[in-house]
Amino acid sequence: MALRFEVLGRFNRARAAQLTLPHFVCQTPLFMPVGTQGTIKGLTTNQLEEIGCQIILGNTYHLALRPSSELIDELGGLHKFMNWPRALLTDSGGFQMVSLLHLADITEKGVTFQSPVDGKPMLLTPEESIQIQNRIGADIIMALDDVVKTTITGPRVEEAMYRTLRWIDRCIAAHKRPEEQNLFGIVQGGLDPVLRDICVRGLVDRKLPGYAIGGLSGGEDKNSFWRVVAQCTAALPEDKPRYVMGVGYPLDIVVCSALGADMYDCVYPTRTARFGTALVPEGVLKLKHKAMADDTRPIDPACMCMVCKNYTRAYIHCLVTKDAMGSQLLSYHNLYYMMKLSRDLHSSIIQERFPEFVCEFLQKMFPKGDVPEWVCNAMEVAGIDISCCCAPFSSSQD
Repeated sequence: MALRFEVLGRFNRARAAQLTLPHFVCQTPLFMPVGTQGTIKGLTTNQLEEIGCQIILGNTYHLALRPSSELIDELGGLHKFMNWPRALLTDSGGFQMVSLLHLADITEKGVTFQSPVDGKPMLLTPEESIQIQNRIGADIIMALDDVVKTTITGPRVEEAMYRTLRWIDRCIAAHKRPEEQNLFGIVQGGLDPVLRDICVRGLVDRKLPGYAIGGLSGGEDKNSFWRVVAQCTAALPEDKPRYVMGVGYPLDIVVCSALGADMYDCVYPTRTARFGTALVPEGVLKLKHKAMADDTRPIDPACMCMVCKNYTRAYIHCLVTKDAMGSQLLSYHNLYYMMKLSRDLHSSIIQERFPEFVCEFLQKMFPKGDVPEWVCNAMEVAGIDISCCCAPFSSSQD
């Protein structure tokens, strides 16, 4: 095992921890931006360090296609290849079963993809996924799992969960660098509590360095989403990191952290930036709107990032409709926002003021008190009283 996980503070289920990895000592809860092919679009690695990024996520499927894991290995691993001194996590390629299903055929042997580069079939087995990730050299590597959308029901969900458990043993056997890289298992089982419980218990029995909760953020309703997170975090070990995959909305991260999760990743902050949208404490700010054309305020007057210190909404409005620099500035701001959110979650738990932080966060985002009912329900389970920021009979699911 090549990690150490030390819980530094708690509030009920929420915890702040120090996660020591081969390349960096991280503070959780933490958000990981997605750099699919070894880059966060539009930002340099120096800028990512500047804003406090701790771990970047790379995608095994895309890196294996181009530039190839063999070349990355020859050039000294992904850290050196992309000039990133801090931690890296690579996913397994399993998510492409969902996102590229028209290109994939799933069997017990593995997943056969049609390469989007040349159209040729490419078999990704659990063994091959781990071999590729061993060559890439990330601090955390993910087991290949059988992913199905949470909106799917019936025998396919059970089949995928049991296959995920069978594949984890193949991943463990194929993993040749356990002293340098940490293999995380992924809890599957759809929205079925019984299947999720079987999968959690099976993975915990294998004593892995960390655990992910997979198969969410695929269109399920928010009540189902938080209940799966709550169930899994309650059953996973206290002394290992818990990673909710594909979660990037700030509200979701606050809720999941209250329920005991530690790590998150998503393309959302950078993808929404490319569409001209900034993340702000009130929610989002759409810089393409005409009202921004003569607005001389920064994106967020309270934000200390380089963008908010130096540029107006009017300037960025002018850019987002015509110039790549607009999406670069918004990507910088949005990731700064996510890193600050991570730091604020960590420090509020350490300083024993987590409930106050949650209430302040919700009051800014929902000044009329219209906090969604699912958030109220989740916070009740998390043991956090948010009645001060909830209007009665709030029922929004957004």
